[in-house]
Amino acid sequence: MEREPLLKVRGVETYYGKIVALRGVDIDVHEGEIVTLIGANGAGKSTLMMTICGSPQARNGSITYLGEDITNLPTHEIMRKDIAQSPEGRRIFPRMSVMENLQMGAAVADPAHFHADLERVFTLFPRLKERQEQRGGTLSGGEQQMLAIARALMGRPRLLLLDEPSLGLAPLIVKQIFDAIAELNRTDGLTVFLVEQNAYHALKLAHRGYVMVNGTITLSGTGSELLSREEVKAAYLEGGRH
Repeated sequence: MEREPLLKVRGVETYYGKIVALRGVDIDVHEGEIVTLIGANGAGKSTLMMTICGSPQARNGSITYLGEDITNLPTHEIMRKDIAQSPEGRRIFPRMSVMENLQMGAAVADPAHFHADLERVFTLFPRLKERQEQRGGTLSGGEQQMLAIARALMGRPRLLLLDEPSLGLAPLIVKQIFDAIAELNRTDGLTVFLVEQNAYHALKLAHRGYVMVNGTITLSGTGSELLSREEVKAAYLEGGRH
């Protein structure tokens, strides 16, 4: 018998006013997987991520996490369920130091793990260790993205939601960030749901992937299957191997 997914999205429809943003979306994320959602800008990828987090809420359909229906829960309750999000646009606390940002992320976790967790994120992102007294707003874009992910990790999530982690970053930084995600999955078994425009990197990293067009899932398969599909290559990979 197939095990229940950690995160299950079924028939989700989300609206902005009268505009339909998501049209009957079905997605599964199993424990220990990296699952990616790719699509063009404006396809609805970030809307799905925000709907999972409760803002906006789905008008129709259901979202379950660990078998519990979270569709209509407020965001703050969803975020208490071992789910952490690193949202699009690197929303760190710019006036706080790197260390203070990480302490904010750790507020939901057991304080006994703080130092071990700190060492783990500093091992993943050594640049943050060098910059720990620096204000978040003075970091480079790549460093801010590392801090956003590290802050999410300090909450010891079972499920990490990453929204466009490579957006606007130099190729070398993108590689560092994707390597860190792979390492977390490999060594800690962290489950990751990744929304990403950089289809090539995302599909190479992911166990499974989905393609979204105009708020609808049009394709799904393993990362390598989707990488080899002609329509995926034509739409997302031509000249896109950053």
